[in-house]
Amino acid sequence: MLGMGALAATPALGLAAPGTAGTAAAKRSNTLWYRQSAARWEEALPLGNGRLGAMVFGGVGQERLQLNEDTLWAGAPYTPDNPDAVAALPKVRQLLAEGKYAEATEGVAAGMMGKPIRQMSYGTLGDVLLTMQDARKPTGYERSLDLASAITSTRFTTALGVHTRESFVSAPDQVIVMRLQVPKGKLGFTLGWRGPRKVKAIASNYPGLATDLANAPPTDWLHVEEAGALPADAAIEADGPGAILVTGRNEAMHGIPAGLRYAMRIQVTGDGQLRFADGQLTLTGATTATVLIAAATSYVNYADVSGDPVAIVRRQMAAASAKPYATLKRAHMEEHGSLFGTMSIDLGTGAGAANPTDVRIATVDKEGNQRDDPALDALYVQYARYLLIASSRPGTQPANLQGIWNEGTNPPWGGKYTININTEMNYWPADPAGLGVCVEPLLRMVEDLAQTGARTAKTMYGARGWVTHHNTDLWRAAAPIDAAKYGMWPCGGAWLCNTVWDHYDYSRDAGVLRRLYPVMRGASEFFLDTLVEDPQGRGLVTSPSMSPENSHPFGSSLVAGPAMDRQIVRDLFAHTLEAGRLLGQDAALLERIDAARARLAPDRVGQQGQFQEWLEDWDARAPDRRHRHVSHLYAVYPSSQANVRDTPELVRAARQTLLDRGDLATGWGTAWRLCLWARMGDAEHAYSVLKGLTGPRRTYPNMFDAHPPFQIDGNFGGAAGIMEMLLQSWGGEVLLLPALPAAWPSGRVTGIRARGALTIDLAWERGQLTSLRIVGKPDYTVTLRHQGKVVRVKLDAGGTLRTTGPALKALA
Repeated sequence: MLGMGALAATPALGLAAPGTAGTAAAKRSNTLWYRQSAARWEEALPLGNGRLGAMVFGGVGQERLQLNEDTLWAGAPYTPDNPDAVAALPKVRQLLAEGKYAEATEGVAAGMMGKPIRQMSYGTLGDVLLTMQDARKPTGYERSLDLASAITSTRFTTALGVHTRESFVSAPDQVIVMRLQVPKGKLGFTLGWRGPRKVKAIASNYPGLATDLANAPPTDWLHVEEAGALPADAAIEADGPGAILVTGRNEAMHGIPAGLRYAMRIQVTGDGQLRFADGQLTLTGATTATVLIAAATSYVNYADVSGDPVAIVRRQMAAASAKPYATLKRAHMEEHGSLFGTMSIDLGTGAGAANPTDVRIATVDKEGNQRDDPALDALYVQYARYLLIASSRPGTQPANLQGIWNEGTNPPWGGKYTININTEMNYWPADPAGLGVCVEPLLRMVEDLAQTGARTAKTMYGARGWVTHHNTDLWRAAAPIDAAKYGMWPCGGAWLCNTVWDHYDYSRDAGVLRRLYPVMRGASEFFLDTLVEDPQGRGLVTSPSMSPENSHPFGSSLVAGPAMDRQIVRDLFAHTLEAGRLLGQDAALLERIDAARARLAPDRVGQQGQFQEWLEDWDARAPDRRHRHVSHLYAVYPSSQANVRDTPELVRAARQTLLDRGDLATGWGTAWRLCLWARMGDAEHAYSVLKGLTGPRRTYPNMFDAHPPFQIDGNFGGAAGIMEMLLQSWGGEVLLLPALPAAWPSGRVTGIRARGALTIDLAWERGQLTSLRIVGKPDYTVTLRHQGKVVRVKLDAGGTLRTTGPALKALA
């Protein structure tokens, strides 16, 4: 162990506290900005509080706010488990053991898929449109999103003067807020709602509804008596001075009836005159107006839709509308800042940093990759952190394929939770980026799936514990869906367990461990009951399964024991063992898990030097050699079963596989490759992959990941990869600057996290580490690795290590 006397005596790092950077340059570094309004959805700017989402377009003649609420999905509580599956299972296993892959696929399709074979889709609340009166050609237009404050701003000048708008979605007050200002009483607009469902405008029984908003009593609302259920189609009605109420039902889908009711209340406050007619509010003669939007559904949980959305939105609006705009804004900024301000990153500044964001993304080299722009790389990390805060908060739903933002009712892949990579990738950056609190919705979803998946395990496999396959939805459906080629994969729940275990490993939160252990135990029991012996004696394997979502050379994807399954189950068993022993529970069960783990078939290297995707050496003959998934490299990242320190032969094989697959895949596929090259310590290859990800082929003008179409996992996976280049923690070590590219010669990061409940600040110049600060538990021993050297250091009694300059020579 390195003696700590000298280290403890060195000066504290000259690093600003997280979130305290006050210069204009620092503020601009966390800003997306543009010189024109959004012409399409992928140019609009996202806002969210975890539950409510809004896309702001910044139009001059018409402002569009496209809205989402995270529980507005199609359908109703349902159970898709197929009781025929348990009889079909042994037949399918036998066919796979005999190498009859096509027949096995037919057997799965006929007898083991869920009913219905599709899950429900996420959907939009529709659009709030503000059509401006006397719109004129603007000059000096700029719109922006400040990530640190989570506020969009639009500012331009016309003959009427300077027009300004600010928008945010408040977590403390649970409303969407837009503030509009135009000088000299020239502000006027018509506000209406446009949705994907047939709309009926209900005539107001509030005579005239012409009000001087400056003097309107805030509680003088129209009371709407409801007769039974809300109408199947959406309805708009006046709901008091300056307010409208939108109500309706969700969509039926795939034979599952509509089961959710939703409500949205929109209220305008400020000066000027307001009238209601034909479902629209018209404001005239104002200088300032504030638009407040509250929305809710009747969703209580995956089995209960008895909530009262109208009562919810009225209660939320009553509280929010009683507060001045400045109070709403201040509370929002303080709450958001408490999360966003936990980490800062500076990778340097290039020539492109002064340009608008869309120009920076579109500036490419001859290969079509984004040119070196270190500040944009740092912005990519901060944008992902912002998106996670905005789409996943304690008490909300987890971030789905689109996070929380989607403008249709049947989005690509339903906007669901695809749990054979995409949902897990959404949470890869959470803990390293200081946002472990945002993982809570994922843990809650896993707890739900442990209940619905227990029915699936019993009904379809005759097994204990619980299982879920490659997708789930708001209703926590756990059966295999879509088609046998994609859906017959039993490790979705296990991978989710491993993802939440990572959250525990970073936080070392005993409360998380106590919640997680029963879930992991149930997932492990399922595999104890369903693993089978490989006929060739190579160990225990899953059957039937697949390597998501790749076909092997024999006209199918179905196999027994693909590499990814063995790796995921190996991690699941190891994590369950550690958790059970820490909690002192289930000794006999843990012995069985330990014995089964030892018998899992090991990873294999093929004749081409590649990391085998299947038990058989089929990779060279697979029909898609450049497949978007790199499932069998799970062992390298996000796991660390295969790593440069302990298993160099497997890492060499992983490199060969990545070279065979190519660098540019889907957005999330490219992001996974970035993480893998970073984990293997290849800085320049990782950086070249990053340039492909952040360029216009894989990044939209608003910085959303271009799958294409938009999927948010690429944003999250890309941010995780950048952080992997700067700091890694696996195998009991913390690796400092393990994959630092030449394009980032100097920089600093504060508040990045490592496993073991460690918070780390570090800085470097000309590629050399210059300062380091570690905060953790008092007297905790940390093993550091840097440039091939390893040193053990001990935190002081206050749980801190601070060091700069000469004291770092031990690591240089």
